[in-house]
Amino acid sequence: MLADNADRRWVVAKFQAIQMLCPVALVVLMLTHLIEPWMVIVLSLIVGITDALSMPSFQTIAPSLVRQDQIGSAIALNATQFNLSRILGPALGGLLIASVGAISCFVANAASYLPFIAVAIWILPPGSANPDPDRSLDRHQLLLGLRRIVASDYMRGALTTVLVTSTLCGPLIVFCPVLVKEILHGDSTQFSLAIGAFGIGGLLGAVVMLGVEPGRDKRQLSTAFAAAYGAMTAIAAVNPWTSVLPLLLVVAGFCMSISNTAANALLNAAAPARLRGRTISLYMLAMRGGLSFGGLLTGLSADLVGVRYALLANGIMAVTVQLILGRRWLHAGSEAASHPSTPRRC
Repeated sequence: MLADNADRRWVVAKFQAIQMLCPVALVVLMLTHLIEPWMVIVLSLIVGITDALSMPSFQTIAPSLVRQDQIGSAIALNATQFNLSRILGPALGGLLIASVGAISCFVANAASYLPFIAVAIWILPPGSANPDPDRSLDRHQLLLGLRRIVASDYMRGALTTVLVTSTLCGPLIVFCPVLVKEILHGDSTQFSLAIGAFGIGGLLGAVVMLGVEPGRDKRQLSTAFAAAYGAMTAIAAVNPWTSVLPLLLVVAGFCMSISNTAANALLNAAAPARLRGRTISLYMLAMRGGLSFGGLLTGLSADLVGVRYALLANGIMAVTVQLILGRRWLHAGSEAASHPSTPRRC
């Protein structure tokens, strides 16, 4: 609702400013030697809440900056910087911790928010998606908008694909430390290579999406690469070689990036402007919520049968479910696929 009815610049700026205070607080706590584990947990919770409240506004800015036929490329470019930061962020953080210590690392973290907030305030276009915004939180309008989104076969298919991918395939990265240490008997170097490889694959996938023709049916891309991601999850689970795991994760990251980026671009293009914020909020809920839920379920199954068989079962289920859902998705919503940008009134 914030992304649809408020000035997105200030939504992003205000919540990111609150988030910036968290690394500042960590620096103060470390300097005064008062830091406790529960404080880190509370600050992490604040970061998660502010991220959830601001990112839909940030993600829906791109469609307002480009033409309708350029939305897919804009989303892919955004995914490119996200995956690049996934690679560079841990590397820079590790260098800072090794050279000048953890406190300086968090100082740099806090400083990095300033240019982002400046861009949100001074460069991005003002206003909201709604020409006559209602500043109050109308629960009826909220539920009406969510029902409208979920009732669309076209958009529901994209959200379901992302949810299944995050729930069943996301745990591959969550449990990668266990896979490397307990199954493949690797060390922290192999783990770092594996995580970096996944980020490189994600970056390559986002770059490839930049070259996809605007008129290409992104349902096919999202479904096919979601199923491929499931297959890579199953293969990585039974892989016996530590040296091969990074190669598998490059492919896994590549498939994940193309599938999610295609679904994200599809949702941005298909959603009516007045509902775009709520649509992208559901996308982020499917992606991040599915990852959390999938990690919990996979953890429970790993306790019973071991992490290798748990991930193998996840991969097989992901391929099966994506192929079934994809077939239904491709045969539904043909009208929306032909006219994804037609605005509708709530």
